[in-house]
Amino acid sequence: MSLERLNQYRIMWVMVFFDLPTNTKKERKQAGLFRKRLLQDGFSMFQYSIYMRHCPSRENSEVHIKRVKSFLPPDGHVVIMQITDKQFGMIDVFYSQQKEEKPEMHQQLSLF
Repeated sequence: MSLERLNQYRIMWVMVFFDLPTNTKKERKQAGLFRKRLLQDGFSMFQYSIYMRHCPSRENSEVHIKRVKSFLPPDGHVVIMQITDKQFGMIDVFYSQQKEEKPEMHQQLSLF
């Protein structure tokens, strides 16, 4: 594997932030389906309404962003953000004022 493929500025993280209505049974079902589809696409829950996914390249992150856009719920607020691995490495995570370890970075293999 070349060093360019492992560059901290090439590796991307896609984060999906959302606030979906859950007042009716139909809205709760749509919100649950949206979460389920994020998990099926390899996203992990970072916080309750924040899911993230590691991508080996910007091109790969664009594929997953396009996929998320294809199953957006009809109502609610969804934000999709991508950041570099270098930027992600600068995140400080706290739980009850105690600093936590950063989420585990999954090693993703690319097969050709």
